[in-house]
Order: sequence, then C-alpha cells, then structure tokens
Amino acid sequence: MNSRIIMGVLSVIVIGITALGIGMVSIMAFINPQSVMDLVGVSLPNTDAYSSIRGVYGGAGMAICIALVYLAISNQKIGLLFVALLCGLYALSRTITIYVEGSLGEFGQQWLIIESSMCIVASLLYYLKSMPEKSVLQNA
Repeated sequence: MNSRIIMGVLSVIVIGITALGIGMVSIMAFINPQSVMDLVGVSLPNTDAYSSIRGVYGGAGMAICIALVYLAISNQKIGLLFVALLCGLYALSRTITIYVEGSLGEFGQQWLIIESSMCIVASLLYYLKSMPEKSVLQNA
C-alpha cells in the first residue's frame, strides 16, 4: 500500500479519535452537565454552573468536534496540527496542576498519558506528512 494512503488513513484515525472523545463529552454536557462533572467528583451548585458546563463542554466542545471532522475531510495536515496543539495544551495544563496543586488522581493521570500520547502521535504524523513523499518512502 502506498505510504501516502497509509498516512492519510492514520491521520483520519487520530483526528477521528480526538473528535469522537470530545464529541462524546459534548453530548454528555448538553444532556446532563452534572454527569461530566461527576467524572471529577464536582457537584454543580446552581443553574449558572449548569449553563457554564453546557456552554464550555457542550457548545465549545461540539464546535471543536465539528472543526476536527471538517479538517479530517478537508485538510488532514492542519487537523493533525490542531490535535497536537489541543492535546499538548491539555497535557501541559495537567502538568502545571501537578507542580502547583500536587499529584493528580487516577482520572487525571490516565488522561495525562492519553493526551501526551495523542500529541506525540499527531506531531509525528504532521511531521511525516510535511516531508516530501520521496523522503517518506526512503525512510520507511
């Protein structure tokens, strides 16, 4: 199979997994914002809190999900860069938390590994897609 086709399939998979994860949380937030906060053991105290979680995790999350799907179809290279930035900044946020507030719980540790891995994979695919095809074939 042609390396360009393999790179395209892998790119769609990485972008798609990211979109799927964000999309699932977004749908949860629209339906029941408290269910999203239950993942980290936080209780929402009032309607403004519900509205904020619906807006950030639901609305903004769905916008990110839609953008990722669009990029998977129209511009995988930019989609990979977006995934690398998004996951990398999530991982950075968790790392800052470790240094400022202390060690993460099981949930945070698991997601730090997932987000770091997705950042690395997306960055690697972005790099490989940036190389001329002849270089990719010679290095494979």
